[in-house]
Amino acid sequence: MSGRSGFARRNVVHSADVGPSPTYPLVRVVWGVHFVIAVDSSREFGVSEPAVFQRLCRALTDGGVPFVHTRHEPVFTSAEAAAVRGVSLHSGAKALILKAGDAMLLAVMPGDLALNSAALRKHLKQRRLCFATKEEVKELTGLEPGSIPPFGSLFGLPTICDERLCENERINFNAGSHSDSFQIAYADYIAYERPEIAALAKSFEK
Repeated sequence: MSGRSGFARRNVVHSADVGPSPTYPLVRVVWGVHFVIAVDSSREFGVSEPAVFQRLCRALTDGGVPFVHTRHEPVFTSAEAAAVRGVSLHSGAKALILKAGDAMLLAVMPGDLALNSAALRKHLKQRRLCFATKEEVKELTGLEPGSIPPFGSLFGLPTICDERLCENERINFNAGSHSDSFQIAYADYIAYERPEIAALAKSFEK
């Protein structure tokens, strides 16, 4: 496994014992295997919201879902995230909190696609659909937009997932900060989260 640097050291640990670290080294965890990647240790990075990060680690561990944790420089767009992870943009599971009428939901789609509001409104049979405000996202999740993992179940929200995310064998997503990413198998994600599947995304307009 390699990131932007070419050196890796492997130590055996238990994934549930690993929490967020505020600075490098970058850490990867693969179901009981701990990888440390040599990187620039002079840079500092934001810390995951501890409650969400630990709840996500515990939920996946208790659910028997293998995952890879990557610690990296802060990223604020899907394209930046894909680049620093070294994966395709399409494999990014972008999570958006939306207001549909008076209800909140979590919409998940590939990172290279945009929300198709018209299609989702039709699917939900809702006239009113909009993005939650930054303040509403913070109140619901304790997180900043762009750092939300694709698990509405963590926040008591229904999850609806675009049908094209299944085109990825493995998906990548933020794990509670702009500096922590997880990778899991798409099949494991569907089996654990059980999201509603629908056509809710479209290509970005050029």
